Amino acid sequence: MEVNSDTQPTQGLDETRKKVIALAQSKPKGIMDEDVSTIIPEIKQRVVILNDLLNKSFLTLFTLSNGKFLYKYREPVVGVKVADDQEKLVYELCAKAGNKGIWIREIRQKLNLTQAQTTKVLKSLEKKRIIKAIKPVGDSKKNFVMLYHLEPPSSVTGGAWYQDQEFEGEFVNVLNEQCYRYLEKKREKAIKEDLGPIAEKNGSFAPSTDVLKYISELGISKVKLKLEDLEMILHTLMYDGKVEKITTSNGNNMYRAVQPLVGFTGLMTSPCGVCPVRKNCSDIGTVTPLTCQYFSDWLN
Repeated sequence: MEVNSDTQPTQGLDETRKKVIALAQSKPKGIMDEDVSTIIPEIKQRVVILNDLLNKSFLTLFTLSNGKFLYKYREPVVGVKVADDQEKLVYELCAKAGNKGIWIREIRQKLNLTQAQTTKVLKSLEKKRIIKAIKPVGDSKKNFVMLYHLEPPSSVTGGAWYQDQEFEGEFVNVLNEQCYRYLEKKREKAIKEDLGPIAEKNGSFAPSTDVLKYISELGISKVKLKLEDLEMILHTLMYDGKVEKITTSNGNNMYRAVQPLVGFTGLMTSPCGVCPVRKNCSDIGTVTPLTCQYFSDWLN
């Protein structure tokens, strides 16, 4: 049986057990015996149900320094056919890592497995479509795995700007041109209305949601762009001095086209402006311009 994202992990459990699970889910730091007592006052029944949830891997038990027990919720191995304990442990590590995935070397080290054992287990889980391999754009030399039904965040995949680990420079360039074109047309319309400099300036601003709607209606994107994706494009135009931004009192970001004070710098065509891991970039470490293949390709 394969992983199914629609699987109901509490199916078949009574309402009391479901309430305990829901309580543990609502408190990531864990629940104590007194928390559970609000649901199950009778101590013998409480012990039976807690032990049952521990055995079914819905809860993990921790013993505190004062001798008390702490229970934390964990994703159980439900709907997954594993061959042995090694596969179960690997599955649990992947589940704990969530949608960011886990480095294969980390799996090997945590479980004290040999390279051959790790490869065998991972191949078996991949064949069953329980896990899948991913490669983060910021560190493509490392091999990660994650649960099959999860989708990695843009900080891992590169989002809309990367396809098969390759930076889509031409796509970014087209988006830059179209965003600027939309804002420039709005500015020209405000000038033609000739209502004075203040009205002209205010009338040339457009919320980022309007720009996103315009780009979406053009149909030039192969992927569905999010508002945060579109604002990354607008920010590259800001870096080039072609757009300015204000934030309204209700938190909306507004943009308008301006005449650049200096010549075009070409920054908007570089991968840096829309790189999802640029905050981690430095002159040392694994994310650095010195070894960035996308930056090198752009320079060449």
